[in-house]
Amino acid sequence: MAETAQRIEARRGGPAYGEDYAAWVEHQARLLRERRTDELDFDNLIDEVEGLSVTVYRELLSPLRLVLMHMLKWDYQPARRTRSWQNSIRNNRADVVDLLDANPSLRPRLDKVVAKAYFQARGAASGDTDLPLRTFPETCPYDWKAITTREHPLPGDEA
Repeated sequence: MAETAQRIEARRGGPAYGEDYAAWVEHQARLLRERRTDELDFDNLIDEVEGLSVTVYRELLSPLRLVLMHMLKWDYQPARRTRSWQNSIRNNRADVVDLLDANPSLRPRLDKVVAKAYFQARGAASGDTDLPLRTFPETCPYDWKAITTREHPLPGDEA
């Protein structure tokens, strides 16, 4: 299916999808702007558009995983708390909130993405701390409010 579209695209003078992706994207965008729909590589465009939702989901998963990992490290290694962990929680939390504000359709999937992010965060926290994996709860111990708003003051910080 995609090979046929590539051959058609190549015949029309545009770059082939599998040979120069960046050039293909630019060419498809130009065709869309010019409303030249009869020349579009629909099969590959459909695949790419469907893939965008996966990309946005991963954009949510990544900072959420970092928030959870640093929250675990914060809770299970209090003697090692650092401003770096505090900043990571704050910055990645802001990224999560911003992404959800821009993509509210992801909100119904929060339970699933938190569970997946926590699974990854738990393993990362174990590796970073040298604490056994069993040290950390198997399921996420934080509710959404804690994930997005819990304070993490260091000694001397104004709470």
